[in-house]
Amino acid sequence: MGAAGSKLEKALGDQFPEGERYFGLENFGNTCYCNSVLQALYFCVPFREQLLQYYSSTKSPSDADENLLTCLADLFSQICSQKKKTGVIAPKRFVQRVKKENELFRSYMHQDAHEFLNFLLNELVEILEKESRATKSSPETSSSEKSVNGPMNGLANGTKIEPLVTWVHKNFQGILTNETKCLRCETVTARDETFLDLSLDIEQNSSITSCLKNFSSTETLNAEDKFFCDKCCSLQEAQKRMKIKKPPHILVIHLKRFKYIEQLSRYKKLSYRVVFPLELKLSNTMEDADSEYTLFAVVVHVGSGPNHGHYVSLVKSHNHWLFFDDENVEMVDESAMQTFFGSSQEYTSNTDHGYILFYESVSTISTS
Repeated sequence: MGAAGSKLEKALGDQFPEGERYFGLENFGNTCYCNSVLQALYFCVPFREQLLQYYSSTKSPSDADENLLTCLADLFSQICSQKKKTGVIAPKRFVQRVKKENELFRSYMHQDAHEFLNFLLNELVEILEKESRATKSSPETSSSEKSVNGPMNGLANGTKIEPLVTWVHKNFQGILTNETKCLRCETVTARDETFLDLSLDIEQNSSITSCLKNFSSTETLNAEDKFFCDKCCSLQEAQKRMKIKKPPHILVIHLKRFKYIEQLSRYKKLSYRVVFPLELKLSNTMEDADSEYTLFAVVVHVGSGPNHGHYVSLVKSHNHWLFFDDENVEMVDESAMQTFFGSSQEYTSNTDHGYILFYESVSTISTS
C-alpha cells in the first residue's frame, strides 16, 4: 500500500485535508462486507466524532469489559491517530469480536453487508442502553451524568416515560407512520415505528426518488387482507400507506438487490439500473418542507450472484470522492458514481452495483 498511499497523497497534494487519515483495511479471507461498511461509518463524521468522544470519556476498559462498541471505538481511534496520512490497518480485534458475538459471521462464506450494518448498529444501541441502565441504578451517579444519552424511562412503578435515545439513534433513527384508513367509516388509524435504515424494493430503470414514492404508495386491503376496524367492530376494506414522520439525520437506504425467485427456489441478484442522486430531496415526509440530503458514502456489491462476490465502498471526504477496496484506497471522480447505478440490460458484464447508500441531512452538515 506504500506506493498506493503515496500515489493518493500526490493526487491530493496541497489539498490533503488537515488532520484527516485515509487508511485501507486488511481483509481476513472474506471480511470485505465488514471493511466496506466500516469505511462508510468512519466517514460519517457526526457518528465518528461521537464515537471518539464516547471513547475518550470512558475509562480504558479491561479485557473483561471489551465489547463491539469499545472495539469499534478503538479501531476508529487507531486510524485517526496514525502519524502517516495513508496506509493500511488490520481491524483484527474488531473482526474477532464480531465473530464472537454473532455466529452468522464466523464462516468463510460470502456475507451480506446490509445484514452486518444492521447487526452492528443494533448491537451498539444495546450496549449503550445497557450502560445507561447500569449508570442509573448506581447510587453515586449525578443527575447530570444520567441524561448523557437522552431521556430514559424513570417512573417508580415501572411505567415508561420515553425510551432511551442514544447518540446512535440521534444519527440514524427516523420515524415511520403506518396509516390505515377504513373505507367504510373513513377512520384513520396511525401507528409509529422507528427505523435505522430503509429497505427499498427496486425496479428496472428507476431512481431512488421513484423507489421512495413506491415505498409510500397507497395499498388497498381487501378480500383476505381486510383490516379489522375498531370503530366498525368488523373486518373492512381499507387503504394503507407508509410515510416518513421524522426523517433521520443520516438516511441509510438499502436497495433490495437480492430477490427470492420461487421458480428457481433461490435468491437472484437484480442488476437493475437504479439512479441515486448526489443530492436527494425527501418529499414523502409528513413535514411540509422537503428534507434535503447529500450523498457521502456508497457500499457497492461486486458480483453476479448473492452467494459470492465482493464489497467495496466509495466515500466523500472534504469534497473529494475516494474508492476503498480493502487495503487499497484511491481518488475517483464524482462522475464515476454513474458506473454503480446498475444495468438496463438483463445480462451485463458490469456487476458493480450500489447496494447501501448513506445520505446526510443538509441541516446536519450546516450545524456541525
